[in-house]
Amino acid sequence: MATLGDIGVAATINILSAFAFLSAFAFLRIQPINDRVYFPKWYLKGLRSRSLHTGAFVSKFVNFDFRSYLRFLNWMPAALQMPEPELIEHGGLDSAVYLRIYLIGLKIFIPIACLAFAVIVPVNWTNKTLEHSKLKYSNIDLLSISNVPLGSNRHYKLSVKAKALQALNGQIFWIHLVMAYTFTFWTCYVLKREYEIVAAMRLHFLASEHRQPDQFTVLVRNVPPDPDESVTQLVEHFFLVNHPDHYLTHQVVSNANKPSELVNKKKKMQNWLDFYQLKYSRNPSQKPSMKTGFLGLWGETVDPIDFYTSKIETLKKEISLERDKVMCSSKSVIPAAFVSFKTRWGAAVCAQTQQTRNPTLWLTDWAPEPRDVYWDNLAIPFVSLTIRRLIIFVAYFFLTTFFMIPIAIVQSLANIEGIEKALPFLKPIIEVKVIKSFIQGFLPGIALKIFLIFLPDILMLMSKFEGFISRAALGRRSATRYYIFQFINVFLGSIITGTAFQQLDNFMHQSANDIPKTIGISIPMKATFFITYIMVDGWAGVAGEILRLKPLIVYHLKNFFLVKTENDREEAMDPGAIGFNTGEPQIQLYFLLGLVYAVVAPFLLPFIIVFFALAFVVYRHQVINVYNQEYESAAAFWPDVHGRIITALIVSQLLLMGLLSTKEAAQSTPLLITLPMLTIWFHRFCKGRYEPAFVRYPLQEAMMKDTLERAREPNLNLKSFLQIAYIHPVFKEVEESESDPASEESDQEPVLIPTKRQSRMNTPLPSKHSGSMTSLG
Repeated sequence: MATLGDIGVAATINILSAFAFLSAFAFLRIQPINDRVYFPKWYLKGLRSRSLHTGAFVSKFVNFDFRSYLRFLNWMPAALQMPEPELIEHGGLDSAVYLRIYLIGLKIFIPIACLAFAVIVPVNWTNKTLEHSKLKYSNIDLLSISNVPLGSNRHYKLSVKAKALQALNGQIFWIHLVMAYTFTFWTCYVLKREYEIVAAMRLHFLASEHRQPDQFTVLVRNVPPDPDESVTQLVEHFFLVNHPDHYLTHQVVSNANKPSELVNKKKKMQNWLDFYQLKYSRNPSQKPSMKTGFLGLWGETVDPIDFYTSKIETLKKEISLERDKVMCSSKSVIPAAFVSFKTRWGAAVCAQTQQTRNPTLWLTDWAPEPRDVYWDNLAIPFVSLTIRRLIIFVAYFFLTTFFMIPIAIVQSLANIEGIEKALPFLKPIIEVKVIKSFIQGFLPGIALKIFLIFLPDILMLMSKFEGFISRAALGRRSATRYYIFQFINVFLGSIITGTAFQQLDNFMHQSANDIPKTIGISIPMKATFFITYIMVDGWAGVAGEILRLKPLIVYHLKNFFLVKTENDREEAMDPGAIGFNTGEPQIQLYFLLGLVYAVVAPFLLPFIIVFFALAFVVYRHQVINVYNQEYESAAAFWPDVHGRIITALIVSQLLLMGLLSTKEAAQSTPLLITLPMLTIWFHRFCKGRYEPAFVRYPLQEAMMKDTLERAREPNLNLKSFLQIAYIHPVFKEVEESESDPASEESDQEPVLIPTKRQSRMNTPLPSKHSGSMTSLG
C-alpha cells in the first residue's frame, strides 16, 4: 500500500518525466528541420510554406539564434492567447468545445478542492479510527473518511479525548453530508451553464457556417426492393412524389470496397517505387536490387524499379476493371442513397420525419459531411446491423470480464506483501526503501497504462464491425465503450481486487457481517493507487503527447527515404487528430475519480487539477499548431460528455451512501437518497431543454439561412455543387473529369419521370403500362 513517501517518489519520477518531455519539445520545436512536425497545421492551411529560418545551409536544419532558446517556454502563453472565436475558425467547433471539457474540470474541482481542504481534511485528520483498527493503512489514509469513527465506537477502548470526539461523531458525518450536497449543486450549476453555452455556440456555428453539402443532404437507408425499378429509379421516383418542391438530386450507394482495397495497395506500391527511385537518383552508379520473397529475405532477385512499375501498371488496370464492374453491375448497388434537396429547410423536413407508414423502410437521417463518411460500412446490409451489434455486445462482455485478470495483476503489484509471498527470493531487494517506493508508487500506474495501450484500437474495430457509417459515430461509440470499460475495470475492478489483496487477512479472520465495513473503510484507501495512475497517465502522458516522438521519427524517415517533391513532404507529415474516442473517456475517468473522492478522500483532487490545467494548455497548443481536423460534427458529442459527468456524480452519491451505511451513520445516510433523485431530475431538465439543439436542426434556422443565401446568391447552381459531393472517392476523379456544368438543367424546372411501375391511383407520375402521361405539378 502506497505511503506518502511512495507517492512522493512517484511524483518526483513523473514530474521529472514531464519536465524532460516538455524541455525536449521546447528544444526540438524551434529547430527548422522539425518545423513540419510541430507546425503541420499551418502548412496544410497554406499559411506556412517553409521554415522561418533563412541564411546559411546549416541554419536550415539547426537554430543558431540563441535568443530563441531563452524564450523556449513562450509556447505556453502563445497557446492561451488565441481568442475562442478565432480558435473555432482556425480549428473547428469540435476542437474548441473539446477543450472546454478541461475547463469544466478546472471550474468544478478548484472550488471543490478549496472547500474540501478547508473543511473535510481537518475533520478526517483529527480522528483516530485507523490507529485503533487492525486494517492495513498508510499515513496518507489518515486524511480520508476511513479515519472517521463508526456511528458507535463500541469496539474500541477510547481515551478521554476520543470519547469527547465520539460525542461529535454524528456531527462529523453531517459535515460530509453537507459537503456532498454543496459539491453536487456546484457541479450541476457548472454543467447547466456549460450546456447552455455550448448549445448556443453550436447554433451560432451552424448559422454562420459556409455552405456545405451535408446541409442539403440526407442519407436514406433500407430502400425496399422493387421488381419494376432499379434502386436509383425508385429513389428518384419516391422523392419526386413525396418531396416534389424540394428534391434536387441523389447518389445511390455502391459497394466499392474491392476497388478501394486495390487503390490502397497501389499507394503502398507507389511508396516503394518512390523509395527505390530516390535511392537510385542519389547513387546512379549502383543500381538497387531486391528479392521478391517474404520481407525481401528470399526469392528471385529483381530490379525494384521495374518490378514496382510493372505491379503498379497491373493494379491500374485491375482498378479500372473493378471500377467499371461496380458502376455497371446492379449487384453492387446498396439499397441506400444520399438524397440532396434544393433548400436546407427541405433537407431538415426529410431528415427529421418518418417517410412511410412502415417505420422500418425509407429511413432518413442527416448525412455526415463527405469527409466524415466511413465508406466501407455503407456496403453493409441494413438488416444485418442488429446481428452485428449483438455479436459485438457478446464480444465486449467477454473482453470486459476477462480484463479483470490484468487488473488483478496490477493490483498485486501494489501489494508488497503479496509479491514477497509469491516471490520470496525478491524480498531483500523489494525491502530497499527506494525500490519499495518505486514499486508501490509508480509501477502499478505504469503497468495499468501498458495494459490499456491496445484497448482503443480493439474498441474501434468493434465499432467498425457494428456498421456505423460516419467517423464521428464510430468515435462516439468507441468512446462510450471505453468509458464503460474504464468504469468497470479500472475503477470498480481496481477497488474490488485492490481491497481483496490488501485486506485478505481481515477477510479470512472476521465474520461475514464485518466484511462490508472493511470494504467501506478500504474504498477511500484505494485513492493512493489512483493517484499513481493519474500521475503516469495524466501528467507524464500528456507531456509526452506534445513531444510527438513517433510522428517526429516517422517524418524524418519518410523525408529521407521517400520524399521527392513538396507534395511528398506534405504527405509525410502526420498531424493526427484530437482523438475523441480515447481522450474523452480518459477525461471522464478523472471526473469520476474527482467526484467520488471529493468527499471521502479529497487529497486526490490536487493531482486531478494539475492534469486538467496541463492538458488544457498542451491540447490547446496542439489544436492551434498540429491537429488537422478529420471531420466537423458541430459539437454533436456534447450530450455524451454531459451525461457521463452526471453518471459520475450519481455514482459518487451512491458510493457515499454505501460508505456511510458501513460507518453506521444511520441518521445522515437516508438524506443522501435525495441527491441522486435531484441529479436525475436535473439531467432530465437539461436533456429536454438543451439536447434538442444537438439532435435536431430547427426549421426556423434552416429557413433563415436559405433566405439569406437566396438573397446573396440568386443565381447559385446548387446542383453542380452537390452532384458529386457524395460519390465514393474511388469514382470521384472520373466523375469530376466527366461532369459538364453546361448540361445542368435549371433547378426550378418541372421534372417528368418515366417509370416501369404499374399505375397507381395516388401516383401522379407517368407509367408505360397505363399509357397516361401526367406531369408533376
